[in-house]
Formats: sequence, structure tokens, C-alpha cells
Amino acid sequence: MASEAPRPARRAGPPADWQGRLLPRSVLGISALILAASLGAAFSGAILYAYYAYRLDRGVEFASTFDERLDTAVRTIEAEQEQARAAVRAELEPLQRLGATGETLEQLIDKVSPATFFVTTLDEAGAPSVGSGFVVFSDAEQSFVLTSYATVAAATRSPGPEVRLRKGDEELVGQMVSWEEGRDLALLSIPRGGIERAPWAERVSTGERVFSVSGLGGAGGSASQGLVGDVSAAGIQHDTPVGVQFQGAPLVNASGEVVGVTSRRYAPLGFAPDDVYFAPAIADACIELLVCPDARGARGVNAG
Repeated sequence: MASEAPRPARRAGPPADWQGRLLPRSVLGISALILAASLGAAFSGAILYAYYAYRLDRGVEFASTFDERLDTAVRTIEAEQEQARAAVRAELEPLQRLGATGETLEQLIDKVSPATFFVTTLDEAGAPSVGSGFVVFSDAEQSFVLTSYATVAAATRSPGPEVRLRKGDEELVGQMVSWEEGRDLALLSIPRGGIERAPWAERVSTGERVFSVSGLGGAGGSASQGLVGDVSAAGIQHDTPVGVQFQGAPLVNASGEVVGVTSRRYAPLGFAPDDVYFAPAIADACIELLVCPDARGARGVNAG
């Protein structure tokens, strides 16, 4: 087989002119290119301008409504604060009813002290015995004072020590009328009439704030306060501090109405619990000592 003759090698031509193909070679072409670039830049600038104009308008709108929204926020906060204060006041109201301020105590003393006396005498051993008492009935000539039997126990015997009742600079000699040792109650008479007694409460409730008002004090009396722990036929259980000057004093509610007689000795359970006292209810004085036609108070003395 005859061999083929070798083909002659091609001569490499000059490199392709790609720049010439992409870039215009005439002034018109160059101008068109510049115009296209300018239009693109103008379009981009228009978009940016529109965007920043939008942002500017939003900023102006936000600034124009800021004061209005601030006022609304302030009013909302103030309304919520008032609601919170009202809620706090509602929560504190029961506690405020339980606690008594100095003004409340002063008002109670002013209301109750005109009918309250400081009682002094001697006990069986000849030592001083003191307490308080309060008027439960008064006519034109004399008044009857209810006190603690423990204070005047020695005076129930004959001969017995003198019992004196003092209010400020005035001092009166009291006479024993009757007593009920089991409930720690005693009734005295004094030669002074026309004394207005403190009103009696119709009822007392567990948890109620009560006050014992003594006839001894710089303002004509003094007071201690506590809470009623229980109310039963045996009496009123409470935690009002009872110093010796308070035994026989009226136990009153926050309105100054008498609910019982303060006692250090009355123990219907047979023992005296620590820091807890029992007060005979004021109505108990009507069992033997007083004539009480209704719950509003005494209208006389039981002659029996």
C-alpha cells in the first residue's frame, strides 16, 4: 500500500483582535457607550434617591408623631400607676383597720375617758391595789361604776378598806354596791350624778380590733390595743396588754363602744393562757349587777 504524503503544516495566523470586537472603533460607538453608562448611573442614582427620600419621609413621619405617642405613653403609665395605687390601697385597707394610729387612740381616749375613773384601794395584806372603772348608769345624784372584783376584793369584806375613784384632780369615795366574783365584776356608787356613760356595742366579732382605756394617764386616760381571738358564752378572748391600771377598764371597739370589762383574773377555762386574756362581755354585768332592759345599756341597779 502506498503511503500518504505528509500534509504541509499550517502557518499560525495573527492573534484574534478581541478588543476590536468588543470596543467600538468609531466616535459614535464610543459616545453610545458613554451614554449607556450615564443612563445606568442615572438610573442607579434615581433608585438611591427614591430610597433615601422614602427613609427621610419615614423619619419625618416618626418625628411628627413622637410627641403624640409620648403623651399617650405617659397617660398610659399614669393610669397604670393609679390602678396600682388603688390595688395597694385595697390590699392595705384591712391592715389599716387592724392598726390604730396615735390620732385614733387619742380620739378614743377623748370619747371614753369622761366616764372612766382610776380606782385605788388596799388588798387583804394592806398593799395598794389599783385598777380602773367606768360609769354604766348615772342619775341626777349618783353614778354607778363597774370595775374588776380583783381590784376591790378586800373592800367587799367588813370592815374593809376605803375605795377611792380619781379623775384628774377630783377624787371621790366609792361605796360597794354588789359584785360577782366568778366573772371578776364589781359595782361601786359615787356621789356624783349626770355623768354620760360610753355607749355599749351590740356585738363583737373575732378578729376585731379592741382597746382597753384606763382612767390613769396624762391626757385623762391611756389605752392599749389588741385583737379579739374568740367570742363565746365564756367571754371575749383577746390579746390586749392588761397592766394593773387597766383591770376593770372598759374594753371598747374602734368606735368607742363598750364590748367588755378588762380583767387580769377572769379565767373561764380554769387557767390563764400566756399573753391572752378573757374579758367578761358587758352584757354579763346585767346578769346580777344591773338592770338592762335592752342591749343599749343599763337603766338601773339590781337590788337583789
